[in-house]
Amino acid sequence: MRTVRATVNRVLLGLVGLLLLGTGGLVLLGGLDLPARWHLDLPAGWPWASPDDVLLPARQRTRFTDRGWWWPVVIGGLAVLVLLLLWWLLAQVRRRRLGAVLVDSGDGEGALVNGRALEAVLVAETEAVDGVDRAAVALTGRRTEPQVRALVVLAPHADPGTAVLRLADGAVAHARTSAGLDRLPTEIRLRAVRHRAERVS
Repeated sequence: MRTVRATVNRVLLGLVGLLLLGTGGLVLLGGLDLPARWHLDLPAGWPWASPDDVLLPARQRTRFTDRGWWWPVVIGGLAVLVLLLLWWLLAQVRRRRLGAVLVDSGDGEGALVNGRALEAVLVAETEAVDGVDRAAVALTGRRTEPQVRALVVLAPHADPGTAVLRLADGAVAHARTSAGLDRLPTEIRLRAVRHRAERVS
């Protein structure tokens, strides 16, 4: 899936880049009146050949406006374009959660560990650490090379450095060992729990 998305990204970016580069070059060619300065013999009907030319003449802009199908097609086409752009944008931002982790079982076949179950264990071990109020864990990456993204909310009395060390030596190390992984890259984001200021008398 990641390979397909990367290929689609490259193709789309390449096509959009070529379209913008070509259009910008043609507009710049006519806007600077380069055909006249360089004595270029452009074909008849060449668009944007002089500074007086506009991108879309009035005749072309209003060519089909009196037809009944024109506005539904324009609105529908723009709506589809917006939806495709939103889908593409969300696909770039969203990181897919890992459904399973491939564990080396020693028989050459391997075994799959449910990703949600491993996340639940990581959350339970993380919240058991002193000073951790609550935690959220997500597995990303590939089945053979999982990665951990954790959000840890610390209690007011917690020491962030100590909490991170205990997480690395505890929950993350246990998950790495139990899954038989050489490495388990982990990104930990810390937040402090919101609380009211205490009054000292």
